Amino acid sequence: MTGYMLFSGTANEELALEVSKYLDQPLSKAKITKFSDNEINVKIEESVRGKDVFIIQPTSAPANFNLMELLIMVDALKRSSAKSITAVVPYYGYARQDRKAEPRVPISAKLVANLMETAGITRVVTVDLHASQIQGFFDIPVDNLYGAVLFNDYVRSKNLKNPIVASPDIGGVARARYFAKTMNLEMVIVDKRREKANESEVMNIIGNVEGKDVIMIDDMVDTAGTMVKAAAALKAKGAVSVMACCTHPVLSGPAFERIEKGELDELVVTNTIPIRQTSPKIKVLSTAKMLGEVIRRVYNNESVNSLFETN
Repeated sequence: MTGYMLFSGTANEELALEVSKYLDQPLSKAKITKFSDNEINVKIEESVRGKDVFIIQPTSAPANFNLMELLIMVDALKRSSAKSITAVVPYYGYARQDRKAEPRVPISAKLVANLMETAGITRVVTVDLHASQIQGFFDIPVDNLYGAVLFNDYVRSKNLKNPIVASPDIGGVARARYFAKTMNLEMVIVDKRREKANESEVMNIIGNVEGKDVIMIDDMVDTAGTMVKAAAALKAKGAVSVMACCTHPVLSGPAFERIEKGELDELVVTNTIPIRQTSPKIKVLSTAKMLGEVIRRVYNNESVNSLFETN
C-alpha cells in the first residue's frame, strides 16, 4: 500500500494515530497553525503528487473550526496534485439539519456536502449519519459505516440474562432493527410525544420490557435528556437494567450530570468524537480497526459492505 498517504487534522488526532497503527502506515506530515486572528494556516510538508490521500477529521465541536480546517487541508492537497482525496469524517457535523422542517430554515447538511465537493474531496467515509439519505446530498461516493457493529462483542461480553433492543424514538427504528437482527434479539420502541402544549413529554413503550435487560441503540447522545428519560420510562415498565449504545458522544451541556444522576446504568460510545470528561458509567470503544480496514479496502478496490453484512 505504498501508493496512498494518511493525514490527520487536529479534531481527533488520537483516533488518527490508532488508525495509523492498525494500517502500519505512518501519518504524513502537515503543519496546521493559526494566524493571530485565528485564521487557519495549513502546509503539506510531503509530496502528494499522484497519491491517493486519506484525511481523518471529524467535524465535531468546535464544528465550524474543524470543518474549515478540513476544507483548507483538502484545498492544499488538491493544489499539490493529489490523485484522489478521501475525507474520513467519523462524525459528520450539521447532519441534524437535513430537511426543511419549518419555513425559512437552511438544509445545512446539504450545504456542508456542497462545500466538501467544491473543496476537492472525491470520496467520503463516515460513521452513522444522522439520516442515511444525506448520502444523496453528495455526487461523489459516500461510505456510511454502521457503528452498531462495534457494540456486538461488548454487549455479548455482558452476558445479559434477558436482553432486548430498544429504539429511543420512532426515527431510530431502522438502526435499532439492524442491531437486533445482528444480535438475533427482539425489539421495542420508545414513543415520545407531548399530549398537550407546554406539558412535559410522555414516554410510551411499544412492546414488553418486563424483566428485560434493555439495550437502547442510537446514532448520537447530545444533552442525554431523551436517553435518560427513556431509561426511566423503561424501568417504570419493569426493565431490570438499561444500557445505551450510541455511536457519537456529543455530550454537550448538562449531559454528564444527567447521566450520573439518571436511571441509565451504562452508556457505551465510540471514539468518533474525543471525550474530554470521563464517568464510571461511560465505556468508550474504538473505531480505529473498522476505519482502518475500510481505508485499506477503498484503496484496494475491495468490498466495504461485506464488513457489515448479516446472515
